[in-house]
Amino acid sequence: MELVAEKNESYGIKEYWDERYRKEAVDASFDWFKSYNQIASLIAKRIPDKSSRILMLGCGNSTLSEEMWDDGYKNIVNIDYSSVCIENMRRRNLEKRPNMEWLEMDVRKLEFEPESFDIVIDKGTMDSMMTTKGDVWNPPEDVIQNCTAEVDEVVRVLRRPAGTFIYLTFGQPHFRKRYLNRPECILEVTELGEAFHYYCYVMRFRD
Repeated sequence: MELVAEKNESYGIKEYWDERYRKEAVDASFDWFKSYNQIASLIAKRIPDKSSRILMLGCGNSTLSEEMWDDGYKNIVNIDYSSVCIENMRRRNLEKRPNMEWLEMDVRKLEFEPESFDIVIDKGTMDSMMTTKGDVWNPPEDVIQNCTAEVDEVVRVLRRPAGTFIYLTFGQPHFRKRYLNRPECILEVTELGEAFHYYCYVMRFRD
């Protein structure tokens, strides 16, 4: 199956992802932006304690959580709203990583208790909710609501005071800060890459 959708807005539709994962082999993988070996030092800096409870938002069939697991992060929960994806990933990891969790879930309505995680990671998931046609400087109301809901849920499930949200994206700060700036949090932005720039947003609670 082609990895690039015919229409950009398809990336925000659940049925597109179900169909894509249904056609791909269970062992197929695709990583948006950086691979783990390219960001391992960044992850190590932000998650020095490998026993941290980590939530991976919109995991897809990325190898990120698998490679983090192999590198010693043994407490990872992966969610995606595609049931096909979750079943494929559960089957793929059953023998090598039997204790890693794979759950069908919407990032806009997390089914976890408050303060359940030390770390939450989003690598391109919020971006998929921004693919609706419209003015990027003045996004449609559904985009604003969806992205705000995701961050609201992240803040709710992060443990205080040390909980941290790590968001990797190609989205420049003037398009992303509106969702990530929260009065109770500090936001740090790091630019990654050379020819084509990506960004790492790190949101943590104020002391």
